Amino acid sequence: MSEQLLEEKHDSAARILRDLRRVVVAFSAGVDSTLVLKIALDTLGQGNVLAVTGRSASVPQSELGEAAKLAGCLGAEHVLIDTSEFENADYLVNPTNRCYFCKTTLYEHLDRLAGERGFQAIVNGTNADDLGDHRPGLLAASEHGVRSPLAESGFSKGDVRELSRRLGLPTHDKPAGPCLSSRVQYGEEITPEKLRRIEAAESYLKSLGIRECRVRHHHNLARIEISPESFPLCVDAAVAPKIDAYFRSIGYAYVTLDLRGFRSGSMNEVLIEVRRPKSVG
Repeated sequence: MSEQLLEEKHDSAARILRDLRRVVVAFSAGVDSTLVLKIALDTLGQGNVLAVTGRSASVPQSELGEAAKLAGCLGAEHVLIDTSEFENADYLVNPTNRCYFCKTTLYEHLDRLAGERGFQAIVNGTNADDLGDHRPGLLAASEHGVRSPLAESGFSKGDVRELSRRLGLPTHDKPAGPCLSSRVQYGEEITPEKLRRIEAAESYLKSLGIRECRVRHHHNLARIEISPESFPLCVDAAVAPKIDAYFRSIGYAYVTLDLRGFRSGSMNEVLIEVRRPKSVG
């Protein structure tokens, strides 16, 4: 993308935020919401921006610490709020629109906080690429009037990373980190115990030097997704037994390596298969 076009998108996002005047940023410390927070601070000033991170069993503890640290580095006031999605039976049964119930809970809390603190709007880090994916949380955002400056300004994920790099943000190359519940196959109940198991499994893989990974949870089977470049490490005669032993020690009976490699949103592939019409003849 040309520097001019990227700057035009940057200016557009700043105009949207300027019109909103005082904003609560739904802040996950990911690349998207960090860029929104940075633009909001630059445009509105510290006193008109509040970064808020939801705290629950579905968020890795390491990410909560990262959010607080990053917000502090940017000079933003940061608040952790306890969300209540685990009190919602519709969320716990893990339907294909699970994210709708999670985001509804989050935005209800943010609505209440914004009202108490005198903020005019809530903004999130949704980008234009997200609009074409299976993201039930977007409906919850729409229902609560949440604005998406990046998506509204036409930012792709690549644009977000490039502008973040130019602005010197440490998240510019940070891997995506969706909530832990996204690792559990649809239809299997979500529990804090399962999410702690997933978090522990992914932390172990990262300790081996694997930067981006997912441990997909299928009852008592763990399906590891990593980039093909990391396959040799995981199947190494000295390493593979250690991975297997650790995963078994935290409760998995079977440990598999997905030969298709890491891909974001792979749990949604079953939805695509269901919707795809069968060939005739």
